[in-house]
Amino acid sequence: MTKLGAGQTITVNKALIDAYQAASSPHSIRALKSDLEAFDLWCRRSHRASLPATPELVADYLDARAGKGAKPASLGRYKASIAKIHQLLDLKDPTQTELVKLRLRAIRREKGTAQTQARPLRFKGAVRDVEREAPRGLNVRALLEACPDDLPGRRDRALLSVAYDTGLRAAELVAIAVEHLLEALDPEARLLSIPRSKGDQEGEGATAFLSPRSVCAIMAWTQAAAISSGPLFRRVQVRRYKARLAVKGRRIESISARETWDLRKTLPRPAIAARTEYDVGDQALHPGSIGPIWRSIIQRAFDRGALADLTADDLARLLKGISAHSTRVGLNQDLFASGEDLAGIMDALRWKSPRMPLAYNRNLAAEAGAAGRLLGKLK
Repeated sequence: MTKLGAGQTITVNKALIDAYQAASSPHSIRALKSDLEAFDLWCRRSHRASLPATPELVADYLDARAGKGAKPASLGRYKASIAKIHQLLDLKDPTQTELVKLRLRAIRREKGTAQTQARPLRFKGAVRDVEREAPRGLNVRALLEACPDDLPGRRDRALLSVAYDTGLRAAELVAIAVEHLLEALDPEARLLSIPRSKGDQEGEGATAFLSPRSVCAIMAWTQAAAISSGPLFRRVQVRRYKARLAVKGRRIESISARETWDLRKTLPRPAIAARTEYDVGDQALHPGSIGPIWRSIIQRAFDRGALADLTADDLARLLKGISAHSTRVGLNQDLFASGEDLAGIMDALRWKSPRMPLAYNRNLAAEAGAAGRLLGKLK
């Protein structure tokens, strides 16, 4: 029980809190904790009590976050987190008042509700015909070919290939274990068991297809890293040692009295070649590492000349839009460009609603739609 001002008290229902934690994903719990800590800090700095919050307090907080650049989608999440903590503490929910709804609607009207979309990583880049056209621009095929055959390169090739094949989100991608790989009708392919995903919090499970390309990349990675069970994609620590020239042993009389006396100085040392050592971790990669890995792969491919039709300015512009979601957006767009219908795309990417796949395909749909087809014929 916690006492508040004006004689108010809050009674914490431990059973309810425990039930919420058991029913929620770790990501949801982390998000709620982060949102509430930010809200409480703002309230302290404003010299106002965060619990129970008044409608005016919540509205002012949303306005303040909007003024700092928060997007409408983020504001909606902050509002939901404030509502959730009030529900868990059996307090009146201040977010359901007309004041909060109208202030949030005003922010959305002013800023718009469009979300920044991750730049797609398509298999052949921005092509109309995904089967016949040659790759161009930023494309997954060039990135895969540019991955080196050292241990980090083999992991990155397998990681990128699997990410594109499955369209998995970052948290789902790093959760893959060797045990999730299943046999397919095609002996060179595999099926991937997906025990849980963002849209499947109750663990109903799903299955994705892994191409022979991905299977070869996985085998090359697991064999080199000696991984036979547990997390498939892991951290690789790299230690590089410089070459050392051979050293002749010194004559004993050359050792001065002013330096440390050590007979080992008289022994010759052979030349040592430069070498690189790798240490593969036991734990899965962190979801936050996926976006930086994609950007590293792209930069490396550019440096090797694998993206010859891109300039340095092109690369800098493209890298700003790359995120862990880029492979999911890219697969979504390639499915659309190949003629798959919305139902097939939703099934392949395990969408529960058509809103996001349609949003990801907005630009392609404009080009392939009636107006785009007509204007493309006019010369």
